[in-house]
Amino acid sequence: MSATEIQSKARELKELKTMKEELEAEIAAIEDALKSAMGDREELLLGEYKLTYQTVSTSRFDSSLFKKEHADLAAAYTKVSTYRRFSVR
Repeated sequence: MSATEIQSKARELKELKTMKEELEAEIAAIEDALKSAMGDREELLLGEYKLTYQTVSTSRFDSSLFKKEHADLAAAYTKVSTYRRFSVR
């Protein structure tokens, strides 16, 4: 691939990422409007659409607190991994 083609692809990638961010913001705004319209309801049926807005509980391991309180044990079970990060600025 030539330098001109790489520049073109980089430009296209940045434009697409900008479009993605704009679409994600628009999606979030519409979701917020629908959630607001639902109020306290967990489910709403409207024609072909079923909207649900339910409370979900999860349990997660607090690794930061574990590392703070058991640093030696955390270090023994910590695995370091490496990867390559790609970005266009």
